[in-house]
Amino acid sequence: MLRKYASELRKNMTKAEACLWKYVLSSGNLRGYKFRRQRPVLNYIADFMCTDLMLIIEVDGITHLDGEVAARDELRQKELEQVGFKVLRFQDNEVLNDIQNVERVLENYVEEYELKKA
Repeated sequence: MLRKYASELRKNMTKAEACLWKYVLSSGNLRGYKFRRQRPVLNYIADFMCTDLMLIIEVDGITHLDGEVAARDELRQKELEQVGFKVLRFQDNEVLNDIQNVERVLENYVEEYELKKA
């Protein structure tokens, strides 16, 4: 069930998700790491996931500001972090209006991750 839904989400990415994918994450653009779009993990679908970095990136629209949705996001993030993932969240407007800073945050995460692994 999740795989089918994930496939639909890949075909219908938001504008912010499409921009992040095209300009930062696709084709190994982020230091050669391979990211997957809309991937099932646990009982959730991650917007972007890199298993080599144990990193999940979520791009949140305005609906994620709602109390109920925000509470579900918090629970989801806690469960993902309990199994070893780091979850980085960005708002749609951050990606659309300041993608250079989003890329900088991701680069910094990768650099710190690589230093820890060395």
